[in-house]
Amino acid sequence: MHLGLRGRTAIVCGASSGIGLAIAESLAEENANVVMFARGREALEREAERLGALAVRGDVTIPRDVERLVARTVEAFGGIDILVNNSGGPPRGPAVGLAAEEVERAVELLLVSAVRLTELCLPHLRRSSAGRIVNIASSSVREPVDNLALSNSVRPGVIGWAKTLARELGPDGITVNSIAPGRIDTPRLVEVYPDGPSEADLRTIPLRRLGLPREVGDVVCFLASDRGSYMTGTVIAVDGGLTRGLL
Repeated sequence: MHLGLRGRTAIVCGASSGIGLAIAESLAEENANVVMFARGREALEREAERLGALAVRGDVTIPRDVERLVARTVEAFGGIDILVNNSGGPPRGPAVGLAAEEVERAVELLLVSAVRLTELCLPHLRRSSAGRIVNIASSSVREPVDNLALSNSVRPGVIGWAKTLARELGPDGITVNSIAPGRIDTPRLVEVYPDGPSEADLRTIPLRRLGLPREVGDVVCFLASDRGSYMTGTVIAVDGGLTRGLL
């Protein structure tokens, strides 16, 4: 499907592997100008060369790194049309015994980094004819997950910020949406299933399988396109029916 993204410029964070890489692949196949941002130099540069994308190495939690990301993008392509806020998740663990410092690090990783980068991109998104912001969250924003206390606590704050931002940026024609992936077949899922998911694990998912990273990437492409231009303020589950909430 041609979504009309040719020539539009997209920043994708966490783009060297997993869901972030799949998003970069989907956007590159739609002929967008893709800027891939991640910490690991070797994988980032290898994947960016494969996709014909611009690689910018850095950490979403370091202000000077994200400032350089925006500057490099604008220097290379003249503007920014699409921002994909995506980062690794915080450590797994229970709510009992959480240290305040752990919570602060999770807030910095998941919420502060998205706010900071979005604010840097906003002047360019406002100049775009089709400004798009997409946040990659987790199914934990719809239904808390056992032993993911930090994600359960902080990611819903990202959704609250995004919903508020969508209302404020709507008059500028900028859409703001979030995706809540479920159990997607990525390296991070190995932490949960070191030997792979069992049949009992898969039975909790109505579609009886793990999701593919590209299934998230293709939803991002749709939201970034003109065909998704009337969707904003939403949280879209890509989870095979895992979560049971009505909305």
